[in-house]
Amino acid sequence: MTFRHISHRALSATVLATLLAISGCASTQAPSQPATLAAAAQQDADLSTFNQLVQQAGLQDALTGSTPLTVFAPTNAAFKALPAATLEALSKNPAELQAVLKHHVVAGVHTQASIQGNTTMTTLADTKLPLSKAGEFLTVDEGLVIKGDIQTGNGVLHIIDAVSVPPKKK
Repeated sequence: MTFRHISHRALSATVLATLLAISGCASTQAPSQPATLAAAAQQDADLSTFNQLVQQAGLQDALTGSTPLTVFAPTNAAFKALPAATLEALSKNPAELQAVLKHHVVAGVHTQASIQGNTTMTTLADTKLPLSKAGEFLTVDEGLVIKGDIQTGNGVLHIIDAVSVPPKKK
């Protein structure tokens, strides 16, 4: 009876040690990052309008390419907050839609930590995008970054709560 009791304890200890080792390995693995900015945006249900407009504007190649970019992607609620006439006009004018979407993209990888104070970045639309950082809060034009630093193989994605409309070119 003692031998059987000891062997059950040994077996239990071995199983417990194995489970701890396995769970320890699982918890130390970093989650895999999306390969592209487009893939990261597609993984977030709150960016479905952004994804649809990117495809409509023919910009998916820019978000899947090898050039490092930073994207400030507006949420579905941000697009819904636009006047209906504005969104309808954008959907009928591919050039203007492209300009608005490119106004949310800058060259290079810019994490929240790398952005300091008040600054302006030149966008892919060749417009100026004002950024302001106070403590941990980062604003992009009038929008707030609500989820930032989503790293991908070709850049970084920040999700914002407002659509930034570029100034009209004269």
